[in-house]
Order: sequence, then structure tokens, then C-alpha cells
Amino acid sequence: MMTGAPALLLLLALGLGCPGIRGQRYTMKIHSITQPRVGQRLLLQCVSTNMGSGVFWVHQHKAGTFRFIVFISSVSRTTFGGNMRTSKHFEAGKDSRFYWLVVKSFMPQDQGNYFCLMNTNQALYFSPGQPVFLPVTTTVAPKTLPSPTTPAPNITERDLCPKTLDSETSEEKGLDLLCDIFIWVPMTVACFLLLLALAVTVMLCQRKSHPEPSVDIPLA
Repeated sequence: MMTGAPALLLLLALGLGCPGIRGQRYTMKIHSITQPRVGQRLLLQCVSTNMGSGVFWVHQHKAGTFRFIVFISSVSRTTFGGNMRTSKHFEAGKDSRFYWLVVKSFMPQDQGNYFCLMNTNQALYFSPGQPVFLPVTTTVAPKTLPSPTTPAPNITERDLCPKTLDSETSEEKGLDLLCDIFIWVPMTVACFLLLLALAVTVMLCQRKSHPEPSVDIPLA
């Protein structure tokens, strides 16, 4: 901030408290030429009935704190904060009709009220504050149409689940029965034939081990 800026803020406070200094022989108006957009240029103009005096540009943050931006002399000479001739964030100047201020790349911290002040003949004149704020974006939730409802049959999950389980169980039982038929029937037949062959073998062996006695028949 340039030397004398605290005194400038004091003058601002006195001017806000005493708007009738010197009968307000001069009037000042400030307006925004462009709309604030993040990253874009913002142009402000200050019109005074006394263009022969220099003008101070002051920014009041939305939190209420004041910041000195630049002093523009009557010959369009600029002095920014820190007694700098140029600024990375601002541009300023004067033409025949108004004093202007440009915010090169508007950022959210640049929001607030902007004032232009003039101190002439030991009197302080100031413009009404120009509010500069980013537009508030509101998102509207898309409207969803209710889906058509169809009357559902009087079927509960309890009715469906047992039927499904019973059908699956019956199919499994049918498959098990087929498997039993194809497996056990041939085995049963084989076992029967094996037992029959064993019985015949046992009978033949008994006959060989016990031959029948021969009977002599007397001849007449």
C-alpha cells in the first residue's frame, strides 16, 4: 500500500460520516461497464463534475475491510499500492469524460464495493459504492415423472419361493431315479446270474464227489 493510505481511509471514514462537506459542489458517479466473470476483465468508470482533480479508487471487501487500489492524477498519471506505477492486477487511467479502472482478471476476492474519491479545496467528495459480485448460480434438480404403476397380482415371495424349490427338488429326484435305474438294474441282473452260476457249479461238484451206487439186476 502506498504511503498515506491510512490517512486516505481516515478521510474515507470522515467522508462517509459527513457527506455534506463543502456543500457537495461536485458530484461523482461510478458504474460498471462489464459484468463480473471469473478470469475476465472488469471495467469501472467514475464520472465527476470536476475532471480537473485527481481521483482515488478504493475497494471495500465484502467482509468490510478497505483496500487502496490506485490514485489517478488530473494528467492521467497512476500510482498504485506500494507506490508502484503499474500493477499486475489492475489498470487505470483518465480521458476527457471519466476516470476508469480495469480489473485484468476478476477473481472471487475482488468482489465487494468500489468507490472513487476526490479531495479538492480541502473537501472530500466520494461516489456511492458500486457493488460488484459474481452471479449466483443455482442448480435445479431435473423433474422426474412418476413411473406408471400396474396392479401386481396378489402373490407374495412366500408363495413363489416354495414353488420354485419344489420344482427344483422334483427335477433332482427324477434325475436321481433315472441314475438309480441305469446303475442298479444291471448290477442286480449281474448278481443274479453270478449266483445262478455259483449254484450250478456247487451242484455239479457234489455229484462228482458222491457218485450214485450201481444196482445189479439179476438175470432171469
